[in-house]
Amino acid sequence: MIYGGYILKYTITGDNLQFVNIELQQGEEIHAVPGSMKYMSGNTRMETKMEGGLMKGLRRSISGASMFLVKFRTEGGSGVVGLGGGVPGKIIDLHVVPGKNWIMQKTAYLGSQPGVSVDMTFQKKFGGIMFGGEGLILQKVSGNGIAWGSACGDFNVINLGPGEVYKVSTANAVGWEESVQYDITTVGGVKNVLFGGEGLFVTTLTGPGKIILQSMTLGELAASLIPYLPNKQ
Repeated sequence: MIYGGYILKYTITGDNLQFVNIELQQGEEIHAVPGSMKYMSGNTRMETKMEGGLMKGLRRSISGASMFLVKFRTEGGSGVVGLGGGVPGKIIDLHVVPGKNWIMQKTAYLGSQPGVSVDMTFQKKFGGIMFGGEGLILQKVSGNGIAWGSACGDFNVINLGPGEVYKVSTANAVGWEESVQYDITTVGGVKNVLFGGEGLFVTTLTGPGKIILQSMTLGELAASLIPYLPNKQ
């Protein structure tokens, strides 16, 4: 794929346990979070570094990513690296260009080209901090190149028009372009709160910009498995 001046060949394969399969040419490089590499060709070399120095590494760590990033390069020709997420779910490619940043939920960042940076950013609304399901800290993905994000469940990508509003069940928003306004509102109605199954608050996303929604959160997946876990007396 050619994007933002970068040339990169990759495919995303699988259904709900996906790989991103990246073909690296001699001299090309990708960065990824530790533990995301599922396979690589024999001529691929990996190097773990605190990219950007101590302070940037600490900010990445606070945002939910790792303080360290793993660099992958090939020697003696082209090679392949396969990355995967840590839970059953999807991988999505993000086209990042200067001035068009993405805000992602904690731990969503998987990897990217060297021109892309992941850093922490803060919730701007008090309601989002208290009831948004993602806490105070989010991830900000910026720069120039291709990045990959992963999260639980299936994805739905929606391009919101100016002023267009989507209300999303808490924590089901994987990410959104920085142009999208993010807030928390009440569901309204006593019966909705008590019996609607969504709780008291929902996430409100207002365009313009793209949003990424997930069909299931990691918390929901864990809760659904609890009745089937062995009961140790």
